[in-house]
Amino acid sequence: MGNNIRNVAVLGHMSSGKTTLVEGLYALANNTTMGSVDRKNTISDYTLEEQNRKSSIKSSIVPIKYNDYKINLIDIPGNDDFICEAIQTISVVKGAILVIDAKKGIEVETVKHYNMLKRKNIPTIIYVNKMDSEGVKFDEVFDNISSVLGKNAIPFCYPMGHNDNFDGFVNVVELKGRKYNGKTCDDCEIYPDKRAKVLELHNKMIEAVAESKEELMEKFFMGEELTRAEIKEGLREGVLNGSLIPVLVGSATKSIGLHTLLDMVIDYMPDPSDLKPIVGETLDGEVIERKTLDEEPFSAFIFKTNVDAYSGVTSIFKINSGVVHQNDEVYISDLNNTLTLSNIYTICGGKLTQVSELHAGDIGCVCKVDGLENSMTLSDPKSKVVYSKIEYPSSVYFKALKPKSKNDDDKLSSVLQKLKLEDPTLSIVRNRETKQLLLGTLSLGHLNYILERMKNSYKLEIDIEDYRVVYRETITKEAHGSGRYVKQSGGSGFYGVVEMKFEPAEENYFTEEVFGGAVPKNYFPAVEKGFNEACEKGLLKGYPVIGVHSVLLDGKYHAVDSNELSFKNASILAFKDAYMKAGPTILEPIIEMTITVESDLVGDILSDLNQRRAKIVGMEINSMGQQKLKALAPEIEILEYVNDLRSLTQGSGYFNRKFYGYEKVPAYLIDKIPENE
Repeated sequence: MGNNIRNVAVLGHMSSGKTTLVEGLYALANNTTMGSVDRKNTISDYTLEEQNRKSSIKSSIVPIKYNDYKINLIDIPGNDDFICEAIQTISVVKGAILVIDAKKGIEVETVKHYNMLKRKNIPTIIYVNKMDSEGVKFDEVFDNISSVLGKNAIPFCYPMGHNDNFDGFVNVVELKGRKYNGKTCDDCEIYPDKRAKVLELHNKMIEAVAESKEELMEKFFMGEELTRAEIKEGLREGVLNGSLIPVLVGSATKSIGLHTLLDMVIDYMPDPSDLKPIVGETLDGEVIERKTLDEEPFSAFIFKTNVDAYSGVTSIFKINSGVVHQNDEVYISDLNNTLTLSNIYTICGGKLTQVSELHAGDIGCVCKVDGLENSMTLSDPKSKVVYSKIEYPSSVYFKALKPKSKNDDDKLSSVLQKLKLEDPTLSIVRNRETKQLLLGTLSLGHLNYILERMKNSYKLEIDIEDYRVVYRETITKEAHGSGRYVKQSGGSGFYGVVEMKFEPAEENYFTEEVFGGAVPKNYFPAVEKGFNEACEKGLLKGYPVIGVHSVLLDGKYHAVDSNELSFKNASILAFKDAYMKAGPTILEPIIEMTITVESDLVGDILSDLNQRRAKIVGMEINSMGQQKLKALAPEIEILEYVNDLRSLTQGSGYFNRKFYGYEKVPAYLIDKIPENE
């Protein structure tokens, strides 16, 4: 298929019409009837959860063939709870359609998706959907696009209609009208009242093309007309390098503008020959490049995994180079193993079609191959390569899970591992101290979807509980303690006496300063073991004790009755004797947060963080002009922060978190710390 493949992400805010657009493009290319989100019969939204919500949850690949081209459309959820799907897709596509609801204009997720595309330098076409909505004024919508997304947006289409009724558009590139006849669009003359505006836009476009090359600029100033080929070549170059963002108009439900959109995807989105070589590494860590050509050695990258309770695991990959055939052997660097791909498939929504081969640039999948996960590289065993893994956001919203039926404990762990295969942003933590099974997600909405999925697909009913923050105890000053464990009643008994010192330190450790054999060396390990056991439960609130240096100073032993148990218990008693004299206090877990927000919201964010006892340790502006704050906050204060941050920023802010360490709880809060159960 060579250069006739396009991989195109379809992104935008929730309910902007992405799924309907993909459905319309598929119906147009295949001359079939469009499915409907409301009728729950679209190709993209094929899962029960999506149909119930009437909203996309998983990215869905919908390949279409149009004018001898294969276009792999990837419909991406517009809900930030499922940002993982956008991250995965953007890691492999080289073109995108950003869908905007004409009635609502630029929305929060529009900006987030656009910024993701911009960071990856992915050529983008903006499709202004729902132009047939009442009261839409395109000039206002376009001004909104220009002010928020950038001045490099340029109308490639301009709406037509009498009395503000949208009934078609003008292709500004070709100066050709397209009028909706009630079923399809036909070529037509440009309405007289639109001609002046369209010519103005066309001339601006020609000027932009002329500025891209010296010879074209000279021709332009000499008054010579640029040829259609020169115009298209200049526009294509501008789209590919990001200096131009085409803006198209239409209505996905009425299939207005879809032919033009497909034509422009072919004309202006990159084909494999436009792509820079993909950089990877050899097994020895040397940099290696692969071109997206059939002639190169085979390599592919798994960017998405689907798990079905009945059909198993489907690993979806993009072929970065070469050709793969049914029954080919491929090398998996993460497994250090060679596997035979008995069957290979293309995927369309939830439907798989077996094929004999797949070419460079295309998207395919394999099923039920044990061990495969997202971000793994497949390559020719004779020419091995490894590609960089996808970076995902950290889990920020944790809850404890408890099956309603005790018989489902083992099943729950297995199901969570399957769901994590699909969604690497999930964190699964078994907390031994609290005996809670914790699930980390990106938000409350994300968690609710996972619970819904477990119920629908795996018949698991789950209760959720708040997770218990795990505190620590420590000492603040030096103290001495005596331990005497003596039980003698005739025959062999117990005899162990120790004098010990305890002082603050960076970590728990044991040393001895015994002179003259008061305690034989063979009992030192027992004394250390007693110290370690004593640290498992502090006397203040019952939490583990950290940051203590214990020193064995002196002691006594009995030639007959002394043993390891005696000295271990004596050490525990010495610890307890000294503990309350050593200024014990409570330590709380501190989380390092990296918060990204728009600059005009920083004041509100700082005020909120101050109320959470957070310390700001860094501020910088990122490449998108947003403020990036680094803060250290007590974990107990940010359990619901992701939901609060969304409220404060109307959904535009986000953060990542990681454990930083422990710090002392302020004295006025210690009484509020619960006892460790």
